[in-house]
Amino acid sequence: MTMEEAKSKFLVESHIARYGQPEEIAELMAFLVSPAAKWMTGSAITG
Repeated sequence: MTMEEAKSKFLVESHIARYGQPEEIAELMAFLVSPAAKWMTGSAITG
């Protein structure tokens, strides 16, 4: 299996439409380490 095949297969199997962009991941990380996320526990974040 090629890398491209594996990436496509992962998208289908994980039921996500696309991979996140670096800016989107950075925004999520900034939120997760901020006081606004203090009540988040046991969450699974995919993307």
